[in-house]
Amino acid sequence: MATKVVIGAQWGDEGKGKIIDILAQQAEVVVRSQGGNNAGHTVEADGEQYKLHLTPSGILNPNTLCIIGNGVVIDPGVLLKELDMLNGRGISTDNLKIDARAHIIFPYHRALDEFSEKARGKGDIGTTKKGIGPAYMDKAERSGIRMCDLMNKALFIEKVKANAAFKNQIIEKIYGETGLNAEDIAEEYLAYAERLRKYVADTTILLYEAIKAGKKVLFEGAQGTLLDLDLGTYPYVTSSHPTSGGVCIGTGIGPTMIDECIGVVKAYTTRVGKGPFPTELLDAVGDQIRDKGNEYGTTTGRPRRCGWFDAVIVKYAVRTSGLTSIAVNKIDTLGDVPKLKICVGYKKDGELITEFPPSLEELAQCEPVYEEIDGWAGNIGGVRKYEDLPENAKNYIRRIEEICGVSVGMVGVGPGRDQNITKPIK
Repeated sequence: MATKVVIGAQWGDEGKGKIIDILAQQAEVVVRSQGGNNAGHTVEADGEQYKLHLTPSGILNPNTLCIIGNGVVIDPGVLLKELDMLNGRGISTDNLKIDARAHIIFPYHRALDEFSEKARGKGDIGTTKKGIGPAYMDKAERSGIRMCDLMNKALFIEKVKANAAFKNQIIEKIYGETGLNAEDIAEEYLAYAERLRKYVADTTILLYEAIKAGKKVLFEGAQGTLLDLDLGTYPYVTSSHPTSGGVCIGTGIGPTMIDECIGVVKAYTTRVGKGPFPTELLDAVGDQIRDKGNEYGTTTGRPRRCGWFDAVIVKYAVRTSGLTSIAVNKIDTLGDVPKLKICVGYKKDGELITEFPPSLEELAQCEPVYEEIDGWAGNIGGVRKYEDLPENAKNYIRRIEEICGVSVGMVGVGPGRDQNITKPIK
C-alpha cells in the first residue's frame, strides 16, 4: 500500500468506515477530503462501536496521522463533541490535524438549510438540515469563513458580523423567521477556537511530505458516487464531490499521487432521501434486507430504501472514479433469500440501456433488467476464508465482477474488523 483512495460506489452508506478502519491499520496517514457531519461512518473494533461523523476513521489507531482536509466543511461544536466522546472512551485524538483552509458551518447555515427545505414543500431535497449545502454555497460565493479565520479573533468577529447581517435579511425577509445574534455566534465560536487551535495546520504540506517520504496514505470519502454534485442524481445530491477526483481537490494533492482507488459497495443497493431508484424493493424482501442489514442512517436514523444490486450504477462508478477494485459489504445480509437478482441494464421505451443516464427524468422512466442467481442458506458471518463461502455466494461475487468489469478485493460478512475476507484480485 502506498496511496489508496476509498470511495462509496453507490448512494453512500456502503460501509466505507469499516473498510477504511481495516486499511488504516497499515496506514500511516488517513485523510478525509469532503463533506461534513451529514456523513456517518460506523466502525467496530475490539467489540466496541464508534459512530464518526467528521473524524477520520483512522483515529482508532494512535500511530496514524489523521487529517481533515480543506474540502471538508466543519461544524466545530459537532467536531468537539465527537473528540470528547473519543477521549472519554480512551481514544487519543492528539494525532488529528485540521486544514486551515477548511470552511466552517455556522448557526445561520443550519437555519437556512432548514428554512429552504421547508419552503420547497413536497419538492424538498431531503437534506440532513445540518447546514452543509449553505456552507458550500458561501464557499462558492467567496463569503465563507475558514478555520484560519477562526484563529484570528479580530478578523473573525468582523466576518461573522458581516455574514450574519446579510443572512438575517434572508431569514427575516424571505422566510419570515427570527434572525440570529452575531455577538452570540462570535462568542460561542471563539470558545471553540481555543480548543481547536492545536489541531489547525496547513495539512497540504503534511500530506505532500508524507507521500514524498513514501508513507502509506489512505484517503477516505464520505457519501457516494451518486451523491456527487456533478456526477450524481442531481438535484438529489450532496454539495461536494465524493468521487476520486474530489479527493485531489479536497486535500491539495495531484492525481498522479494516487496509486489505487477502491470502491465500496453493498451486496445490494440502498439510498436515503428522494429520487428515482430503479431496483427499489417495496415488498417483504426489501423489508427483510432492511431489518437484517440494519439499514438505518448513522447520522439521521432514517430507514434506508433497499433494492437489488444495480450493476449499472457500479459500472458508472468504476468509469468515473477509475476504480481499481471494489469491496463488497454485507453479503451475509442476503443469506436465506432463495433467488437473488442483479440489475444488468435498464429498459426505457423498449430500448435496453446499459449506461447510467445523466437525466433524472430519464432515470425515473427506466425499468430494471435482471439476471437471477440462486441464493444460499444459513449464516455466513463466521466465514473467514473466501474459499469457505457457499458456492452460490462465490458465484454471486464472480458475476458482479464480470458485469461491472472490476475485481472484488474484499468481501464483508459482518460489521466487525474480523468479518472482512480478503480475496485475491485478478
